Amino acid sequence: MLMKLLISRRLPDSVMADAEDRFHVTCRTTTLPMDHAECVAALHAYDVILPTLGDAFTARAFAEAGEPRCKLLANFGVGYNHIDVAAAQAAGIAVTNTPGAVTDATADIAMTLILMTARRAGEGERLVRSGQWTGWHPTQMLGLHVTGKTVCVIGMGRIGQAIARRCHFGFGCRIVYVNRSAKAVDFPAEQMDMADALGQADIVVLATPGAADTHHLIGAEAFAAMQPHAIFVNISRGDVVDEAALITALQQGALAGAGLDVYEFEPRVPDALLGMENVCLLPHLGTAALEVRESMGRMALDNVIAQSEGRALPNPVG
Repeated sequence: MLMKLLISRRLPDSVMADAEDRFHVTCRTTTLPMDHAECVAALHAYDVILPTLGDAFTARAFAEAGEPRCKLLANFGVGYNHIDVAAAQAAGIAVTNTPGAVTDATADIAMTLILMTARRAGEGERLVRSGQWTGWHPTQMLGLHVTGKTVCVIGMGRIGQAIARRCHFGFGCRIVYVNRSAKAVDFPAEQMDMADALGQADIVVLATPGAADTHHLIGAEAFAAMQPHAIFVNISRGDVVDEAALITALQQGALAGAGLDVYEFEPRVPDALLGMENVCLLPHLGTAALEVRESMGRMALDNVIAQSEGRALPNPVG
């Protein structure tokens, strides 16, 4: 009998075809995350669930599910802060993710935001589209020159290292970083405590996982430590940043600008951020390239296949 697999939101066609060749697949027709009731029902109805960002697999959902049929949550994505892993494991459910597949694409989006924010590209594009651009002049829209600047990377995992590598080798930047432990890397990088690193940086990039211990890691104290000409970029998870503190820091001129791909209460973006010309806002594009999403899907399916065959899971978390 084919294993029953729920895919919470439709994946690229090639991934869907691979899944349907091996399993009895149900795919939700909405693009919205699964709510609490859906998660509880799914835990009873399916052998494996392939969740995506925002699906509400909380401790409460596992508690209400009692003795679930589901034995694996094969998460589509490297981040899994929407899943209470400890509660899942206590209910006898393994959790996997898709590391590696997202690294370069997410680092590329970080570089996009660094350059857009530093060189005021979003503001410039809006100026041209508005029809109000009057032509070039020597002091028009002067921004931050990225080459040779000091970049602070907060979270020196796979993605953080990929960002730092691009900044060092591509733009000759000095790299400082904040991380629980020192990292052996193939470029010069100095580990510092948070306050020292932020105080020296022209560009700060947040690349930590989203989790209970990183919630509001960056708040008023961190923004106060930054230089007023510095820019802040977040490609990690929205709730790692105290969004209200970020808005206050920008309004008070404590930093020069921000580039954001994620938001604390996503998809809601505060009006204050929407109204700021010195803020670049992207709709969570970190891995939004077809070949990347296909790789993520196949990695998630590899975990599902391993589960169905009784083999060790390739990418367990927790």
